[in-house]
Amino acid sequence: MNYVGIDIGSTASKVVARGKDTFQFVLPTGWSSKEATTIIKEKLLENGIDVLSDETKVVATGYGRAAVDFADYTITEITCHARGGRELAGGDCSIIDVGGQDTKVILLSNGTVQDFQMNDKCSAGTGKFLEIMANRLGVTLQELFELAEKGTVLPISSLCTVFAESEVINYIGEGRNREDIAAGVVDSVAAKVAQLGQRKRLSENLILTGGLSHNEYFTEILSKKVGQKVASVENGRYAGALGAALLAEEKTVGAAGKKNS
Repeated sequence: MNYVGIDIGSTASKVVARGKDTFQFVLPTGWSSKEATTIIKEKLLENGIDVLSDETKVVATGYGRAAVDFADYTITEITCHARGGRELAGGDCSIIDVGGQDTKVILLSNGTVQDFQMNDKCSAGTGKFLEIMANRLGVTLQELFELAEKGTVLPISSLCTVFAESEVINYIGEGRNREDIAAGVVDSVAAKVAQLGQRKRLSENLILTGGLSHNEYFTEILSKKVGQKVASVENGRYAGALGAALLAEEKTVGAAGKKNS
């Protein structure tokens, strides 16, 4: 059997396939979740996995999960990220997931979600905010972080992305260093993510997932803002897709057990 988890995010789509050949990949979601889904299906087939086969079970999650018309199950982001995060953390944990469109804080205990907090009303504490500011500074997202590491934080206090962008434009107009502006942008996002996390009682086993999970600089800044160590885990950006793949397997195995009981 092959078990496939597909996480269609607002910015990137992540896929984890578990079976005889286990592999994962990420691609831009683009303007259409449906088109991204078609590309995913083709890429899986190139790797020997036919999503329409009885030997493949698929769970879809994320912003565009409804577009995955061949999914056997669609499951919420919270459930999938919790399952994937628990696997990556090696047990119960608290998860901070910084996505393109929203930021989630999930608390796990005894293998289940005990509580969660989600910011989906404003992009100021998400990856989208960083993309907008990087574009404004004329750099890539990676270059934004490289600049930030060299700079001194300029305060960006606005809670709204539009007003925050105005602050950045004003700094540019004043001739401030790009390094200092970049440092202010990253610090601002980390502060907003930390504020969300501090509304909950985070466990000592605290991990960062999402597209920024591999970024040591951001993880370091976030740890200072939260007031405790935030661990960066390998493959953290695949947490949702991994959780979806694991749930596909668990649902299939569970159903088989009931049939045989």
